[in-house]
Amino acid sequence: MKKLLLIFCLITAAHSFAFADKIAINNFVIKENPFAVDEVAVVATDTAGVIQENVNGVFTFVMNGFTEELKFDKGTAFYRHKLDRSSFLYAKHMNDSGTHAILYYIYKHDSKLSPFHISWILLVAIPLLLVLLAYMFKRFIIIAVVIFCIFLYFNYHNGLSIPTFFESIIDGLKNMF
Repeated sequence: MKKLLLIFCLITAAHSFAFADKIAINNFVIKENPFAVDEVAVVATDTAGVIQENVNGVFTFVMNGFTEELKFDKGTAFYRHKLDRSSFLYAKHMNDSGTHAILYYIYKHDSKLSPFHISWILLVAIPLLLVLLAYMFKRFIIIAVVIFCIFLYFNYHNGLSIPTFFESIIDGLKNMF
């Protein structure tokens, strides 16, 4: 009887350890790394923007098309690549609940980095606004084409390629529905 009771206790104890909650990153933000110059940190947050300090371990992210293994400790991981100039950073994380991707423009001034979230709506609105203005004012067509070329050059020069541009828009549309 004692052996049966011991086996029952061991099975119950093993059962409680086997079904731990799975930690997933569904929201994250990019911030300046306070411990290194010209580097950024990825911070796991909830929908309200509060840091999820229970996120620990190694998670796979795709940063500008390159797969990176980021080690999270208390909800923060450091992206160990130095940024030598202002550029776009497209961060994507895939887990069981789907793909979570965010486009940031990281503005470098002095020795400080300022990340700005770029919404997919803005990426769609600028070209559509230029087409609408060119359609409304026929004399504006050449100026609209020049502004559009400058827009494309700025994006490409700062690390936002055409496939990343469209991928960001498509991910935004997927998350909308």
